[in-house]
Amino acid sequence: MDWMYPAALALTGTMGVLMGLWGLWYLLSGLASVKKPMDYGFHPAQTRFAVLIAARNEELVIGSLINSLLTQDYPADLYDIWVIPNNCADNTALAAKNFGAKVLECTVPVKSKGEVLRFAYNRLRGRQYDAWLVFDADNVVDCRFLAEMNNARLTGVQAAQGYRDSKNPYDTAVSGCSSIYYWMMDRFHNGGKAGLGVSAMIGGTGFMVTQKLLDKLGGWHTDTISEDLEITAQTVLAGERVAYVPKAVTYDEQPLTWEQSFTQRRRWTSGTLQVAQTYLPALGESQTKRPRLSLFDFETTLLLPAYQVAALAGLLCTALTAALGGRTLAQALLLGIGGALGNVAWAALTATVAAGVVITLEGKWDRRLWKGLAVYWLFLFTWLPITAVSFWKKTTVWEEIRHTRAMAPQMPGR
Repeated sequence: MDWMYPAALALTGTMGVLMGLWGLWYLLSGLASVKKPMDYGFHPAQTRFAVLIAARNEELVIGSLINSLLTQDYPADLYDIWVIPNNCADNTALAAKNFGAKVLECTVPVKSKGEVLRFAYNRLRGRQYDAWLVFDADNVVDCRFLAEMNNARLTGVQAAQGYRDSKNPYDTAVSGCSSIYYWMMDRFHNGGKAGLGVSAMIGGTGFMVTQKLLDKLGGWHTDTISEDLEITAQTVLAGERVAYVPKAVTYDEQPLTWEQSFTQRRRWTSGTLQVAQTYLPALGESQTKRPRLSLFDFETTLLLPAYQVAALAGLLCTALTAALGGRTLAQALLLGIGGALGNVAWAALTATVAAGVVITLEGKWDRRLWKGLAVYWLFLFTWLPITAVSFWKKTTVWEEIRHTRAMAPQMPGR
């Protein structure tokens, strides 16, 4: 049995090194966010946009989104708002029509948002749109969104993700955690990728894809439950990149309960696993033919679930290694629990500090956010078992999260 302690120590050390290398790359790319975002300038309105909104039982909230789109600082004759009701048991279609949107009823069976968007694209592609914008029905959109995406497109951008802000960061601790997570993605992920000159990540809402890019990709053909990540993969493989346009702001409604958050994050993780399984071989093959930093960077993004499982396994290995240092059963239990709690405490501290940094950098400090800041570490920690379960059994059907808050975004107190 003498071999167990050095073996456990070696395994823990090896996992620590591998996780450290992955984390180092994310640290370096995050630090690149200090570079000032690209200024796309001001260009006359020329882009003809199709605005797509996949909507399932969104009667209570869709009016706020449509109103924010109808009051854009952009010529009304250059964009159409298309609501695509699907699997509805309420009056989403009637509400959308009454608020002034065009309605395209989804007439085929669909199980995911990507299938709805593909249906809409195939029906509308003959209308000669220059670019396609996608929003979730619970969003509210800044009045400059279309103008900023027009500026980006006219500088040559083929795909772009805007700034994803929160509509309700102060409602509950969970909505606060989700808000901090999105600010983290805005600042350190997409901002960092833009600083490095590699591809940002499409985040499900508030994004643009041009018709020129879709022609290059052979149309809209996402098959996974994470259509946003899949489009990003297709864009990177096509030799393009997703640009980050922080002046194009979307306010998104965050989950209010842990149950809703678990459902949402399990869908995200399952989708990431699907995209990784489908596209990592092609990314690797492309990398061998023509090595590119953008390919390597996106590969590391797709490895996030593996990193999370490794983090959970590393926690268990640390506890085991510590326990093996005990001479009695009681000592082993105490050392094992102490080792695990020490790791959790360190992770909680670093997560809380990182959350405080991003809140400061984004100018989001508000005393109402204290609940989310206090448990942000727990929000991240609970992602580990969610990912482990997703590896065992992926969810492949989009599960509805009801939105009921027809509201303007809550702004920080002054």
